[in-house]
Amino acid sequence: MLSSMALVGQRLAPSAALATMPLALAPVATMLMTVPAARLMQRRGRRLGFALGAALGVFGGVMGCIAVYQENFLLLCLGGLGIGAVNGFATYYRFAAGEVVAEDLRSRAISLVMAGGVIAAVTGSNLATWSRGWFPDDLFAGSFLGIAIVHSLVLLVLCFVRFPALSPEEKRAGGRSLAQIARQSDFALAVIGAVAAWGVMSLLMNATPLAMKRHLHSFADTTWVIQWHVLGMFVPSFFTGHLISRWGEPRIMFAGICLLGGSIAVNLSGIELYHYATGLALLGVGWNFLFVGSTALLATTHRPEEKARVQSCNDFLVFGLMVLTSFSAAPLEGMLGWDRLNHLAAPFLAVVAVVMGVLWIRAGRSA
Repeated sequence: MLSSMALVGQRLAPSAALATMPLALAPVATMLMTVPAARLMQRRGRRLGFALGAALGVFGGVMGCIAVYQENFLLLCLGGLGIGAVNGFATYYRFAAGEVVAEDLRSRAISLVMAGGVIAAVTGSNLATWSRGWFPDDLFAGSFLGIAIVHSLVLLVLCFVRFPALSPEEKRAGGRSLAQIARQSDFALAVIGAVAAWGVMSLLMNATPLAMKRHLHSFADTTWVIQWHVLGMFVPSFFTGHLISRWGEPRIMFAGICLLGGSIAVNLSGIELYHYATGLALLGVGWNFLFVGSTALLATTHRPEEKARVQSCNDFLVFGLMVLTSFSAAPLEGMLGWDRLNHLAAPFLAVVAVVMGVLWIRAGRSA
């Protein structure tokens, strides 16, 4: 999807400014699904929710395939909504992992679930390149069909998975209000970290295929860069949990902030292929440290009966900013160019670092 959607959108969109709209609609759907997905899982369990999410992925992939075949931009947007809706459910896989292990293993469990993205890095970009030629007269139609097939496999796997039964506390709606929970410095630190991780990453990642095309890089080069980016996002997950156990969530989160800053510095140093690859790889690693650390910290701020409220609030805010950055990526890249876009991200990251530092100090004083 990352490799293909923006380029297909650029071809089918009525104007260049709308090129990333189908891709931007994915986090819109994710954001809108986070709250109902959490409530459904609280009442009916994780398995049903994950299966419904995979079914939406099949629908989105099929719609994308038909959109390319019919050269229909609106159907492509519908496909983006369907594919994006998946994450409204799938985002809770990481929380589900943390809930079924001992407390001292929570960060490692979350990290290992995130490590599954290594498969996406190895297969996703290659699948996009390989499958786009399945229908020679309709390039990229096969890529969306491939997405539908992947989600069909998820549905098949879920037939053999059994999640623990919900406890009475988990089913019961109650506990503290969200306003009371939000007064915790750790909660604010976790949410701000997660939102910043996705906001910076989404803005730069979505603009990358368009910037590389502007600078005359091939589609194969773009998919290679995206592959390194996704590897950077998920390979660290094999050891992020161990680092969190040793150094604590806030330190790993601040390491992520520094890596995101390093990515911006590399992006500003040139437009050769190795600049894009290195910058996007650092962007991925920085996202991993900041987001996994934030997720692990968030899990310590709520009781069992509060988890749906807290988790859905966190992810609603995360994907809300993703909506903004995804929609703005194409027009900003078109108006400002790659260098100025990175200059725009730098002060935002600096403000986030200062706010997180203040919250960390406050959390330490109240502990």
